[in-house]
Amino acid sequence: MEEAATATAAEAPAPATEKTTSYRYWVREATGDAAPLPAPRKLDAADLVANAAPATLGSVWNQAGTWEEKNLSSWASSRIKDLLGSLDPLEFSTGKASVYEVSRCSGDAFLVTVRNKKRVGYTYELSLKFKGEWLIKEENKKVRGHLEIPEFSFGELEDLEVNIMINDDKDLSSEDKARICKDLKSFVSPIQKKLQEFEKELKDR
Repeated sequence: MEEAATATAAEAPAPATEKTTSYRYWVREATGDAAPLPAPRKLDAADLVANAAPATLGSVWNQAGTWEEKNLSSWASSRIKDLLGSLDPLEFSTGKASVYEVSRCSGDAFLVTVRNKKRVGYTYELSLKFKGEWLIKEENKKVRGHLEIPEFSFGELEDLEVNIMINDDKDLSSEDKARICKDLKSFVSPIQKKLQEFEKELKDR
């Protein structure tokens, strides 16, 4: 019995020893040699100017000025109508005419900010109503119609086209219509000037 007890004791596992870890951390104690924390200081106007962010174009969220597109079509359409609605009447050797309404103003305008640089553009087509009076066969004949301006874009005003559409032209000879159309082409220059003014305002936005 003693031998069995001895054997059992020998086979019993040794009690677990407490594990140690190699991790160490240090707590730095404050001493008289430690540098004092900086005292808070109120910024003055000079500090604000020195640390001001550089001026950027575009929205506040796009401070990098990478890419931003802004639709200006509503403003552009309204401004074109205002400018072309104020065209002065023109007088010719045998007649006179005036533009009294912008009946169609179709297109879009936009402003794009790319790499903090501003670029603008637009594409439009227009129709302007005109009315006038010409001396035809020794009588003053009233004439109405449209000045049709096909699609044009930014920077294309020098090549602006204006097509003449005359209403109720059955009583007019081909010579009369040719003369009236030639007279109405005189509106091209003042229309160009008004649209150049529009382009300048668009670039300044």
